[in-house]
Amino acid sequence: MLANQLFYMFKPIIPRQFQLFLRRKRVQYLMEFYKDVWPIDPGSARVPNHWQGWPERKQFALVLTHDVEWERGQSRCRMVASMEQENGFTSAFYFVPERYNVSVSLRNYLIQNGFEVGVHDLNHDGKLFSSRKNFLNRAPRINHYLQQWKASGFRAGAMHHNLKWIGELNVEYDCSTFDTDPFEPQPDGVGTIFPFWVGSGTNDKGFVEIPYTMPQDFTLFILMKHENIDIWKRKLDWIASHGGMVMINTHPDYMRIRSGQCGLEEYPVNNYREFLRYVSSKYNGEYWNALPRDVASYINASRNTAVRLQDER
Repeated sequence: MLANQLFYMFKPIIPRQFQLFLRRKRVQYLMEFYKDVWPIDPGSARVPNHWQGWPERKQFALVLTHDVEWERGQSRCRMVASMEQENGFTSAFYFVPERYNVSVSLRNYLIQNGFEVGVHDLNHDGKLFSSRKNFLNRAPRINHYLQQWKASGFRAGAMHHNLKWIGELNVEYDCSTFDTDPFEPQPDGVGTIFPFWVGSGTNDKGFVEIPYTMPQDFTLFILMKHENIDIWKRKLDWIASHGGMVMINTHPDYMRIRSGQCGLEEYPVNNYREFLRYVSSKYNGEYWNALPRDVASYINASRNTAVRLQDER
């Protein structure tokens, strides 16, 4: 955590190209050490206690999410949403409330078209969990945006997480963790491809944790410079075979929507389109494409059913 704090302290004065160079070198170094648990951690397939399966007996769940890092990403959200609609999907978009001017009309457009809107950190500066005092100072503002946007979900910037503290936000679910991703600044994975309940205090208070289970687009295409989606396909097939949750987090900021050469931090949007088409063609009718809030509601309902059945015995 000290290394993270130092990085974010000096990040504003480090040229972006040099930041990417350092992160790529770090990924290359770590790859050899974590090849047995990335992109697949075999232990994460263990089915949770009292697991009741997915709705309508679907084989697996498919949860599509997007972190909108900057204004550039915000300007691409409608095109990404339209692409998903054309392929029969829906997804959730998470906006950073105090980093750029979040468009009210865009939020309304997404909600009216069946998408979900969530809060992505507060200003995405890597300091949300730097201290208890800092978190408590920012939590009321995060709760303000959750209420204003009528959002039920949260994701911290850079996948930083402290589930005990996050429990103090007014959320139904959080998605700031992952099954396995040793390349993140806070690399401790939760070791499961299933959502789970996180209790926080008394009176049965808590929230559902929905970890991402697919490698992030930034990691694959920007840092590792992969030119195809073979790793996405491999991980998807593995999760599907174990009846888990395919939860992917992509970024409109990094998608090259129009034709032409990709910029320093861009990859062809066709990579994501190919992923959607791969899912729909290979697993047609076998997956539950759910919004994160629907997953949270389902886990809550399943949990209550399990408790009631246990009480009746």
